[in-house]
Amino acid sequence: MKHRSGRLCLVGAMLWAALAIPAVRHVLESTMTLQMLIQIPLLALAGGWLAQGAPGWLVRRLHAWNHRGISGLLLASLTGMVWMLPLAMDAALDDPQVRLAKFLSVPLLIGAPIALSWPRAGFVVRGVVLVELIATMMRLGWLYLISPIRLCSNYLLDDQQRLGKILLVAGFAILLVLVWKLVWGHVDSGRADREDARIGSD
Repeated sequence: MKHRSGRLCLVGAMLWAALAIPAVRHVLESTMTLQMLIQIPLLALAGGWLAQGAPGWLVRRLHAWNHRGISGLLLASLTGMVWMLPLAMDAALDDPQVRLAKFLSVPLLIGAPIALSWPRAGFVVRGVVLVELIATMMRLGWLYLISPIRLCSNYLLDDQQRLGKILLVAGFAILLVLVWKLVWGHVDSGRADREDARIGSD
């Protein structure tokens, strides 16, 4: 288990570094769709993998204020909402300091908190997070689709509308999966307790 966590941590660091390469960054920031749906999720994934290699003492300290994963998921949700705003995506292209903030905050304040908090979260907490995710995707998707003006000065209107369509489709898809899981799937309500027990034994 520890060996696997170490490998994930290494892969996460390599992914983080690869995304920072100027040529890769320019490609992933060339369209609004690529930045929001590819670059930012990959940065979050890199942070999630990095968190798998965090030392046990640090994880225990973080969990002391992260009861049932609520604090971590709230932090990740608030940070994620910032980087879904057109103003933030524009600023990340125009201002090197904002770009650096994105490359630091998305892995460390979105990916890592989700990786550490999701296994500890109960059914209700996960449901609230997923419902808010779906609602945010629907709201932004509809806004991007119907807006007659460009919301990001660095991207064209057709790219903005394309992103809106994808967000709406993705939101409906997640909703369908969630409904299927609730109706026909199996809900493991004891997972959070097992995760707490595992952390305590490390």
